[in-house]
Order: sequence, then structure tokens, then C-alpha cells
Amino acid sequence: MRTIAIVNQKGGSGKTTTAVNLAATLAEAGKKVLLVDLDPQASASLWYGFKEMGKALYAVMTEDAKLESAIEKSSIDNLDIVPSSPLLAGVEKALSNEVASETILKHKFFKIPNKPWDYLLIDCPPTLGILSLNALTTANEVLVPVEAHVMALHGLVQLLKTISTVKQRLNPDLEIAGILACRVDNRTKHSQEVLSQLRSRFEGKVYQSVIRENIRLAEAPLHLKPITSYATSCNGAQDYRNLAKELIGQEKKATLPSS
Repeated sequence: MRTIAIVNQKGGSGKTTTAVNLAATLAEAGKKVLLVDLDPQASASLWYGFKEMGKALYAVMTEDAKLESAIEKSSIDNLDIVPSSPLLAGVEKALSNEVASETILKHKFFKIPNKPWDYLLIDCPPTLGILSLNALTTANEVLVPVEAHVMALHGLVQLLKTISTVKQRLNPDLEIAGILACRVDNRTKHSQEVLSQLRSRFEGKVYQSVIRENIRLAEAPLHLKPITSYATSCNGAQDYRNLAKELIGQEKKATLPSS
């Protein structure tokens, strides 16, 4: 099983869009996927039609509740989801005096018997607090969506330093699965220059797949459907299918982290 945290502390990077639509395209390709929404904004959960989910995931993080008790079936074949709720915003305070609070999700996940999934995808909050640390200690890989804008490159350098620190101190299994250029507008010189800089500065880490600017991707959450269901033949759907194919091609390098 591959365990991948989808992380970027900068808003507008395409993080949740990637979590939702990569999960759907992997499921479409026949992979069994568990998507965990760790973002208190619960955007990924709402995108799949899960509203007002109560304290299920909050109880997993702060009480004795088992992670499997929070898993729901999505409307997509092969795709399960652990929905979020705004209550997760209180996790930081609730765990302030908890020992090893950054490993709670990891221990709860590995206690699930007979895990049937090929992929665990974790949609992280746009902050690097205790919830993101839980994702980075649970995962053995990180996927970083980056907006194709020059200012996004500065935040990326800092984020990669943070990931390196987590690897050194908390999770030696953690690696970069890849950096994903999102909101790429091939009609502009700026997008092309940023993409060129990404590939040059982070050689070998940037996916060949890019996510083009696409109005259908922006519309899809309004219809509570991933792009593969909402507009199956649009550029956005094809781009995420290409990413899924590229990700699946990496599988020979991936190993399950030690529990």
C-alpha cells in the first residue's frame, strides 16, 4: 500500500482539488483508495457530498475511537473516505498536553485489520500544525501541488525544508513522491517560465503531468462530483488521469512504512 500526504501550506495551490480528483482517477483505474480529509475546512468531504459529519474524525484524533469507525463509502466505486468536520480545528488545543500527539493517526491507521486499499491519500490543512504532522508521520510519501506562479516557488522551498525536518526527526521513511504543477495556463509566458523553473530547480522531483487551468475543475465541487464524473472528457479529467497513470508507474519504488 502507498500512503501519500498531499501537502501545501499555501492556499490556492490545488491541494484539495488534487486530493479529490487523484483519488477518483486512481479508483477509476481499478485501485482501491482511502481518502482521509484532515482539513477542518472539510472541502474534500463536501466535494463528495459529506456534510455535517459530527465528531467522528475528531473522536479518532482526541479519544479512543477507532479510525475504521469514521470510514464512509463514497459514491465512486473503489473509493472510501474519512470525512472531516470543522471540529478538527480544535484538535491542536485538545492535544496540547498529549505525548506523541503527532503519531496518533499513524497508530490508529495501522491498527485497522485487513486494510483493503492500494492507496491512502491524506488531504492536509493549509497549515503545518499537529494535523499536518500526523499526516506526515503516517505517510511514506508526499505529493506537493504547486500553483504555476512565481510566488509559489518561494513557499515551496520552505515546505521542502519542513518535510526534510520531519523526515529527520519523526519519519525516516518519508520521501517526495513528486511536485505537481497546477493551474498551468499554457497561453501565458509566465506559466511556461514557472514550469521551466520548477523542472530546473527541483530536477527529478516534478511530475511530467501538469494540471491545466480548467473551468470544469472549478465547477465540479458545486455539483458534488469529482471531475471524472462531472466532465469526464475535459482537460482537467485527462490531466488527473495522466497523473494517476504516472503515480501508478512509480509503484515499484514504494514500500509500506514500518508501524
